[in-house]
Amino acid sequence: MVDLTQIVKAYDVRGIVPDQLNEAVARAVGAAFVAVTGAERIAAGHDMRDSGPGLLAAFAEGANSQGADVVDIGLCSTDQLYFASGQLALPGAMFTASHNPAQYNGIKLCRAGAQPIGQDSGLVEIRRRAQSYLDDGPPESAATRGAVSRHDVLLDYARYLRGLVDLRGIRPLKVVVDAGNGMAGHTVPAVLGVSGSDNAAAQPLPALPLEIVPLYFELDGTFPNHEANPLEPANLVDLQKAVVAERADIGLAFDGDADRCFFVDADGNAVSPSAVTALVAVRELAKAPGSAVIHNLITSRAVPEIIAEHGGRPIRTRVGHSFIKAQMAETDAVFGGEHSAHYYFRDFWRADTGMLAAMHVLAALGEQDRPLAALTAEYERYAASGEINSTVTDRDRVLAAITDHFAAQGAQFDELDGLTMSLPDGSWLNVRGSNTEPLLRLNVEAGTAARMSELRDEALSVIRG
Repeated sequence: MVDLTQIVKAYDVRGIVPDQLNEAVARAVGAAFVAVTGAERIAAGHDMRDSGPGLLAAFAEGANSQGADVVDIGLCSTDQLYFASGQLALPGAMFTASHNPAQYNGIKLCRAGAQPIGQDSGLVEIRRRAQSYLDDGPPESAATRGAVSRHDVLLDYARYLRGLVDLRGIRPLKVVVDAGNGMAGHTVPAVLGVSGSDNAAAQPLPALPLEIVPLYFELDGTFPNHEANPLEPANLVDLQKAVVAERADIGLAFDGDADRCFFVDADGNAVSPSAVTALVAVRELAKAPGSAVIHNLITSRAVPEIIAEHGGRPIRTRVGHSFIKAQMAETDAVFGGEHSAHYYFRDFWRADTGMLAAMHVLAALGEQDRPLAALTAEYERYAASGEINSTVTDRDRVLAAITDHFAAQGAQFDELDGLTMSLPDGSWLNVRGSNTEPLLRLNVEAGTAARMSELRDEALSVIRG
């Protein structure tokens, strides 16, 4: 018997197929989704994992049994599903495990207009109902059963993004794109164009001044080349080498479901997602002066500084897309960024899209003559550690110890998300617990690399004993 508390996370459903997530679970979630949301029609799609079509079909059976129609958009990226949810004004279900290994799959759910569904906005009730259907049998069927239809939105998605960022007038750029055998291999040819691609030939849009060098564009949910998680430095190595070897202007790396994008400069160096957040924020503020911009608490302190310098209102929030999207709705923010490389746009139903972030960076690079490293240097003011995970057995004891340690150094504390410690010299640390594992996550930032390293090592010595 499947225990859904093991796979229904804070923001989505994610588990090993078929032991934790199988067609019976998907069918129960489909029925529960209709019961909780009252949906009459649902947009659904899946990534390149082999289990995706079967799980989607089972989800559709559950939804149909409760009288809801399902619009199957087929193979898609997560932000393509959000586009369908926004454009068609339908709740959505995306079958993906994002960057997780091949044995996993999952479900990301949203309400109409790509509004998030998380543990505080319906996911707990969906889990409860789905568990009851698994344990006690399916609910009574609706008097009129729903139906499944197919609707390909890839070209509409590409046209919509092209309308938000015009790349036609930029200088020619050579761009290496590592799709990681994930869904960017499906969306990049449609949006940016790749010479000789079947997608580009089948769904042509006007050519852009981009020479795209594709890396691992073959859709393959076994991830034969490397994990589709560019947040891990080891998974950027192939892209970094290719950018240098090709003498390219920039490299782009997408995660498995292509809702996140990471950047590499012409020298093969990774660009901080905080710098990308600041760069895109400046561009969005130029279109919407004085607007709010959301950033989570582990982005560089350069981000709120730069937002304020360009007339925006920086708003700090917890880590996680449901918090970002809720704050964006509340403040009518034009943009939101996380240090994990999730980027959210008011013009995209406040949803996260790696492709639109990529287009902004390409536009910023191509609208001037400097290399990417010089362009992004304006937005990188401090030295950051990146996120460092430590396994702990007694989280409360460790947090108490690190509080005492840095209190003695005059730190100021806040608990918006985990524990943030701001020191008198302007440096800061954040320690957050994982929702699903016995881990503490450490982020450190300081004015110099030496000071950052000192603080990082000091904190780790306390955390790891």
